[in-house]
Amino acid sequence: MTALSGKRILLVIGGGIAAYKSLDLIRRLRERGASVRCILTAGAQAFITPLAASALTGQRSHTDLFDREDEADIGHIKLARDADLVIVAPATANLMAKMAGGHADDLASTVLLATILPILIAPAMNVRMWQHPATQRNLTILRQDGVHVVGPNDGAMAEAEFGPGRMAEPLEIAAAAERLLAPSGPLAGRHVIVTSGPTHEPIDPVRYIANRSSGKQGHAIAKAAADAGARVTLIAGPVTLPDPAGVTTVHVESAREMLDAVEKALPADIGIFAAAVADWRVANAGEQKIKKKDGALPNLSLAENPDILATIAHRSEDRPPLMVGFAAETEHVIEHARQKLAKKGCDLIVANDVSAAGGVMGGDSNTVHLVSASGVETWPTLSKADVAKKLVERLGAMAKGGQP
Repeated sequence: MTALSGKRILLVIGGGIAAYKSLDLIRRLRERGASVRCILTAGAQAFITPLAASALTGQRSHTDLFDREDEADIGHIKLARDADLVIVAPATANLMAKMAGGHADDLASTVLLATILPILIAPAMNVRMWQHPATQRNLTILRQDGVHVVGPNDGAMAEAEFGPGRMAEPLEIAAAAERLLAPSGPLAGRHVIVTSGPTHEPIDPVRYIANRSSGKQGHAIAKAAADAGARVTLIAGPVTLPDPAGVTTVHVESAREMLDAVEKALPADIGIFAAAVADWRVANAGEQKIKKKDGALPNLSLAENPDILATIAHRSEDRPPLMVGFAAETEHVIEHARQKLAKKGCDLIVANDVSAAGGVMGGDSNTVHLVSASGVETWPTLSKADVAKKLVERLGAMAKGGQP
C-alpha cells in the first residue's frame, strides 16, 4: 500500500517537449496504485498522442472541450470533480498564464478553472521564459490561490541552454503527489499562519520607515511547517527571499496590510508571528515626494500601528488555539519577553538578542529562548533552519496537548 493506492489522478499534459516525461509519470503513478485519466492540450498532441496516453492509463484520453459525446452530460465538469488530485505536467508558461488569469478557452483550462480539487503543477519551459517577470508574477498568483508546485529543476534545455526550467522528474512528481494526498508529520492536517520579514511604512511615495529584518527565520519556519505536513499560509513583508515551496505566500507592505492578510487567512490551528512589524507609521504621509525647503526639517507625526499578535490573540471567535510570538530585543531579553507574553496573550514567546553583537538581523544563525508560563528554555546557537525545525517539532507536541 502507498499513499496513492486507490487514488484518482487527473493528469493535464501541456504542450512542451517535456510532455514525453508525462508518459513515464503515468507509469509511476499507476505502479503506486493510482488510477490516471489524461487531458492533452493541442500543444501536447504535437509531442505525444492521445493513443499513447490511453494505452498507459487504460482509459480514454480527453482532448476537446466541444466533444459531442463527452459534453452531452457536461463532461468537463465531471472531469473537474471526479478525482482526488489534478496534476499539470508539464505546466508550460502559457498554461500557467491561463490558470493565473482564469482563462477557459480549451478543455484543460476550463477544467482547471472549474475544479476545487488540489492542484499540483510541474513547470517546464525555457530558462528565459521561467525567469521572465510575467511568469514569476503568474507563479506568485497561483501559489496565492493554493496551487502546489514541484520543480522546476536546473538542467540542460532542448534549445542547448542550461538553467532552471527543466521539469521535475516523474519520481519527484509522484512523491509530491503522495505528500499532498497523505500528509505526514507532527503538523499533518493543520493550518498554520506564519508572518515574516519587516513592514514598510510610507513617509511619501519614495521613502519609508522600516527595520533590518531579513525574513530568514520566518520563511524557514514556514518551510519547516510545510515539511511537517501543515497547510501553511505565509504573510510576508518586503523581503528578497524566494517564496518557500509548498507554501501559500501573501505579500504585503505595511503593518495594516499584514493584519488584514492574517485576518483573511483565519481560521488556523497555529499562528506563528515572526514578522518584525513596525511599531509606528507616519500619520501624515505625503502624497507627493517631500522636498527640501532651505534646511527646514519636515514635521512627521507618528501614529501607533496595530499590534497584530495581541489583536489576534484577544479575538473571541477564531483565535488560533496555539499562538507564538517573537521578541527581538537588544537588552534584558528574557525579562522583556516575559512582559510581552503576559501583555500579548499568546502561548509562547521566542526571544532573541538582535543587538549588533548578536548578528541575528540578516544572519543565518540564531540563539533563542522559549518563554512560556511554565518557564524559560534556552537553545544553543543554531542555524535558522534548525531553529525552525526544532520549533515546529515543539509546536507539534504542544498541539497534541504537550507542555510549552
